[in-house]
Amino acid sequence: MTTIPITTEFIKLQDLLKLADLVSTGGEAKLRILDGEVKVNGEICTQRGKKLRPGDIVTFENRELTVSHAS
Repeated sequence: MTTIPITTEFIKLQDLLKLADLVSTGGEAKLRILDGEVKVNGEICTQRGKKLRPGDIVTFENRELTVSHAS
């Protein structure tokens, strides 16, 4: 599992995928999310603007990411 630290209260799902270098553009993130390829906390999520907070787990292409507060 990869930890993605954030310095804000939340990060949007499409921004997390870009930050983690799992997609190359926001357009690609949008399509992959809308196609049901991304899970948030074990459930398929098609909301690209879904607000993720520390403790949330995102699964995409057999990779797991967890959001945490930056130290």
